[in-house]
Amino acid sequence: MGNRVKEFTEFRRKMNERILAEDNRVIKRVFSVDSLTYQDGALPAKTKELLGLTASMVLRCDDCVAYHIGQCLKTGSTKSEIVEAMSVALVVGGTIVIPHLRRAVAFLDEITGATPGA
Repeated sequence: MGNRVKEFTEFRRKMNERILAEDNRVIKRVFSVDSLTYQDGALPAKTKELLGLTASMVLRCDDCVAYHIGQCLKTGSTKSEIVEAMSVALVVGGTIVIPHLRRAVAFLDEITGATPGA
């Protein structure tokens, strides 16, 4: 796992703990709804994470993209499935998504230990 992946994961964990320590009911409920959304239901968690990745790319949220790439892998998505979800985001979001696609593929390569172009 590369440096960017470790830094992202550690910062996210640390800041989530810090935010939830505020004991704000609204924040806790939104965090809870977010977690519940991606559990198995009529759609499996794997599909929901791919949808989350696609939406995050269209919304151009690099932190969300990185998070969903990790969750896609955790729920069993293959690299090909993840790249295909990214291609849907590119079509839906247009060329403005290309910079986020670059960072997403770099993050995916780093988290999987893939050699670019292999």
